[in-house]
Amino acid sequence: MSLDLEGLALAPELADVLGRLSTAGADLARLIARHGLGHDLAASAGTNADGDGQKALDVIADEAFMAALDGSAVTHYASEEQDEVVTFGPGTLALAIDPLDGSSNIDVNVSIGTIFSIFPAAATPEASFLRKGTEQIAAGYIIYGPQCALVLATGGAVHEWLLDPETGRFERIEDPAPIGPETSEFAINASNYRHWLAPVRAFIDDLVAGADGPRGRNFNMRWIASLVAETHRILRRGGVFLYPADARKGYDRGRLRHVYECAPIAFVMAAAGGAATDGHDPILEIVPKGLHERTPFIFGTAAKVARVTAYHDLPEGETSALFSTRGLFRS
Repeated sequence: MSLDLEGLALAPELADVLGRLSTAGADLARLIARHGLGHDLAASAGTNADGDGQKALDVIADEAFMAALDGSAVTHYASEEQDEVVTFGPGTLALAIDPLDGSSNIDVNVSIGTIFSIFPAAATPEASFLRKGTEQIAAGYIIYGPQCALVLATGGAVHEWLLDPETGRFERIEDPAPIGPETSEFAINASNYRHWLAPVRAFIDDLVAGADGPRGRNFNMRWIASLVAETHRILRRGGVFLYPADARKGYDRGRLRHVYECAPIAFVMAAAGGAATDGHDPILEIVPKGLHERTPFIFGTAAKVARVTAYHDLPEGETSALFSTRGLFRS
């Protein structure tokens, strides 16, 4: 096993699955580091189940995790890259995965990752995943960046490992501290401003107004276009991430997948003292209706996430940027 699990009270079946994930992740980290050296991992490889373009690495990662988990306690495997749930042999666990998050960044050497979620297996394949996120027994991600790290939430706590490139093992490091109550960073794709709904525009307008606005302080914007990288930064430094619904065709429910991306990240955030919503309701309380269902996604520091929800709860006429001068949300 390439993962140091000493000191964690995990069921043997779960420990074995995490070890298999870490081994496949370590192999992918080595492959990613050699991108361009005889391997074009960013080459087009068709489209996935939801019509999004796939890169070669998307397919490679999916096949690697499937192979690693076959023969484990995982009986049902749901992947962003597969149309339907893949069922292995008998088992007690169900695993949902985004095998390669942020594949648009492969060519530009920006952090990418793997997101995973583990449930107890239910009576049917789809029922194993179409349930509240609170029923996850573990969730986390692997980030392939300057350092390759594995972050795991289970038992109400968050744990972290770093891949030692000399040994090929993930070594346990100090657990991340709880996400702090205040922060000066926010992440959103500002190029979509004209498409946002009024509550999101009002929230961002007040942040951009900085010390001259109702918040009375300056904020910094970040946008990496890699959900794993955004999550890792927020876990370390706090902040809030928004991928809201907007007025464009096909974006009325955002673009991120509930099962493969939002539920596991929300589980990590909750274990770290943060929060995650769709702008109105907690992500972990929402039951998705389909494997590839999309949802608006807002996560990070609990106070910031609650503030975004408050903007959504305002009457329509009160969410113009002008209302901010009245100081309804002054710190």
